[in-house]
Amino acid sequence: MEPIRFALGVHDHQPVGNFDHIVAQHVREAYRPFLERLTERGFAPFTLHVSGPLLAWLEAHDRPFLDLVGRLAADGKVELLASGYDEPILASLPRADRVEQVARMREELHRLFGVEAEGLWLTERVWEPDLAADLAEAGVRYCLVDDRHFLVSAIPKERLHAPWWTEADGKRLALFPIDERLRYLVPFKPPSQVLGYLEHLRAQGHPLAVLADDGEKYGGWPGTRAWVYERGWLSEFLDVMLGAMGRGEVRLVTFAGALAEVASGGLAYVPAVSYREMEKWALPPEAVHRLEGLERELGEHRLAGPDAGLVRGAHWRNFLVRYPESNRMHKKMLALSALHRARAGRPGAPDLGEARRAVGRAQCNDAYWHGVFGGLYLPWLRSAIWQNLALAERILRAGEPLAVEVTDVDHDGRDEILLHSAAVSAVIAPARGGAVEEYTLFGPLTNYADVLTRRHEAYHDEPPHAHQAGEAPPDAPAYDAEDRALFVDRVLAADLSRETYASGRYAPLRTWARSPLRYRIEADARAAEVVLEGDGLEKRVRLAADGTLAVSYRWDAAGLPADARFAPEISLAAPLDVRTEPAAESWRFPVETVAKSERGLERTPQGESYTPLIPVGSGAASVALRLPSGVPPQ
Repeated sequence: MEPIRFALGVHDHQPVGNFDHIVAQHVREAYRPFLERLTERGFAPFTLHVSGPLLAWLEAHDRPFLDLVGRLAADGKVELLASGYDEPILASLPRADRVEQVARMREELHRLFGVEAEGLWLTERVWEPDLAADLAEAGVRYCLVDDRHFLVSAIPKERLHAPWWTEADGKRLALFPIDERLRYLVPFKPPSQVLGYLEHLRAQGHPLAVLADDGEKYGGWPGTRAWVYERGWLSEFLDVMLGAMGRGEVRLVTFAGALAEVASGGLAYVPAVSYREMEKWALPPEAVHRLEGLERELGEHRLAGPDAGLVRGAHWRNFLVRYPESNRMHKKMLALSALHRARAGRPGAPDLGEARRAVGRAQCNDAYWHGVFGGLYLPWLRSAIWQNLALAERILRAGEPLAVEVTDVDHDGRDEILLHSAAVSAVIAPARGGAVEEYTLFGPLTNYADVLTRRHEAYHDEPPHAHQAGEAPPDAPAYDAEDRALFVDRVLAADLSRETYASGRYAPLRTWARSPLRYRIEADARAAEVVLEGDGLEKRVRLAADGTLAVSYRWDAAGLPADARFAPEISLAAPLDVRTEPAAESWRFPVETVAKSERGLERTPQGESYTPLIPVGSGAASVALRLPSGVPPQ
């Protein structure tokens, strides 16, 4: 028998906004030792993808690592893959942005290493059918996806050990199915099992085995450094594989080589799909439990067979529904990308390249979703997205006066009010009680409304014994009944304690958080005021051209207890001075979430809740937000 071809791909990535010391640790403990060990043992060729944000970090902080990659590429030992440069979910971008992201990555690989990359690492393997045309237009010939992408179309697993072809708009693209079993074997099982599986494939007459997965598996994930290096997994793996190569049982190939040598599996039209875990993470908690119940009913035997591909969760875009915070970032990014293209295309337009690059960085995928690896729950990653959105908008709106637009900002079928100037951008939601859902000041490049709502997640329901030692206590986390924003207005009972309020386990006497309010807009060059009315409340939100935000209230206290308190909750992602008239007692508490990562359950501060407590009998109040002294407004 001929040797089975083994295409090994490694994907190294660190997101925009991650801490330098975390990136350095991954380079030191995972990326570099893995490349060095393979190089020292002559294990080549293999395929490598280094994401654009990580390339930029390496160019600034670790040129020797890039030199190592360059030598391997020049010697033909490493095939380099392209991607979207800023590691976006390509399916979530406008088509022109997809092509631009991939073209930029190919240009950077040519600049740094002199290569013309024709293969693509598909971020999170999120596929939509029209990607084929856009990738082909960007110069891509082949792309890596999961075998599950084919299984959901009922293509038998036995046929997936070869490249396939697809097309869109008459433009074709080759797809390599990544073998899920190999993803779970490497590096978590003894190398002998890996070789045993390759020998099984070879005995069945399959010409190709494909493995491509995260480089963090080789020393970056908890426990993997000790297992892969200190306890010898990688050394044993190389011994076993090199032995099989010496006996003519296994031959290493790049994906370009496999495309040239292995006969096509045929034509496939892959639906909108991602990997199995991602589709489950995109479901709401109740649906996760139903899906897991269905999987238990089917049993391991059926899930190991062809029925598994027919059992599915939701697609990646459902994260934009589950998490309004993600959707707001996404829709802001789309709007600024379109604004940039419109302005950059004008005759005599100034150089807006810095704004374009900021929009690109804001497309980095990690902060937009949540699973074991997604970073929506990490405030520093969301902050990095908002910083880049603020930078792009500051450039694009330089010198502009205050303007008001009524538009469906979040695309949910209900209009919001968008206010913006050269100093500020804000979004008011009349359908949600006039809450201020974005308040971005361009001076500090901060969206002060970026505080994550405390939500129920499926893993919160796991029994205590399912959690590892050292994790967050398995007691019930605090949940919010209503989405967080600035100026979410309620009336609270006099006997409600601060502790109960902070826990979220209370019922307000009245809430406007989901009340649709009528509105009118009064604006001049200095300020815009949105007057909202309904359900016994008048709320005036005034935004000045310099970014100063103030809200005044009048309410009908009839029918409310005399000792009740009017309580506009303000959830702040960063400190602001809050001034209330009349002066009132206030409650402050940190907004903290409990989320699951590869390290287990973790508590993460998301911001601070500030709630003035105004005697309901006063019938009126005002609250103003200002930057702390020393912070420039522009």
